[in-house]
Amino acid sequence: VELVESGGGLAQAGGSLRLACVATGRTFSKYPMAWFRTKGGSEREFVAGIGSTESITQYSNSVKGRFTISRDNTKDTVYLQMNSLEPEDTAVYYCASRWSEYAPVTPRRFEYGYWGRGIQVTVAA
Repeated sequence: VELVESGGGLAQAGGSLRLACVATGRTFSKYPMAWFRTKGGSEREFVAGIGSTESITQYSNSVKGRFTISRDNTKDTVYLQMNSLEPEDTAVYYCASRWSEYAPVTPRRFEYGYWGRGIQVTVAA
């Protein structure tokens, strides 16, 4: 299984970026997906998650109302639309896939067995 993120970079505060993550190696549509992030040396924190269909999503309080997670099962891709960006959103963002098919969305990091390499997002004040 391989997850490859794209779409990061530099944005101004108040601006937007859209991250994408393409998954290969297994049947994408069966697995919940999530985005996590790491700020500096801190622990990897949950940002948003989505079930195997788009009907169930979950967000951290820090991004709720600003970020939107979605998926296109025909393209084996999960997205993170980030609006109203803040300097505090500066981090390395990681795409992750759960171990178990059709499992619930969860913010618990250890429930995700496959990870992308991460992509830098920098928000300038």
